[in-house]
Amino acid sequence: MIRSPLSLTLATPDATARLAQHLGALLRPGDCLLLDGPIGAGKTHFSRHMVQSLMDLPEDVPSPTFTLVQTYDTRAGELWHADLYRLSSPEEIEELGLGEAMETAICLIEWPDRLGPLTPPDALRLRFAPIDADEDSRHLTLSWSAPRWTVLLAQLDELAHA
Repeated sequence: MIRSPLSLTLATPDATARLAQHLGALLRPGDCLLLDGPIGAGKTHFSRHMVQSLMDLPEDVPSPTFTLVQTYDTRAGELWHADLYRLSSPEEIEELGLGEAMETAICLIEWPDRLGPLTPPDALRLRFAPIDADEDSRHLTLSWSAPRWTVLLAQLDELAHA
């Protein structure tokens, strides 16, 4: 059984995209992914491929850096992709409606440290870190406390090895 935390090496951008697609296939409304890491670590690349994999007709998935939130209707339900980099207080997050969305939609949240006390306790945290020796490789650490993620990540492992 998979335990928290789980560490992976993603050798290429394609490996990151495949992981996003496999994980996306297992998500449901109310699931929240907190995507952490420095600028350029692969958070938006991961999100873009996850969102596109859940669409009937894939479309452009821009970074929400300037819009703060992009919403999508997907096969799995409504999906919110948020980039909180430019926010400075939890009150701004409330104004976006993100608190409610975390209960009713799939949420991908970049820069989750901005959530402060609004951080959902049952979220799956994905920490992306570039590997210095190779600009395309990433180290990914997944951590969680909710039992749902243990089961879901075991299914993900089965998909990856099928």
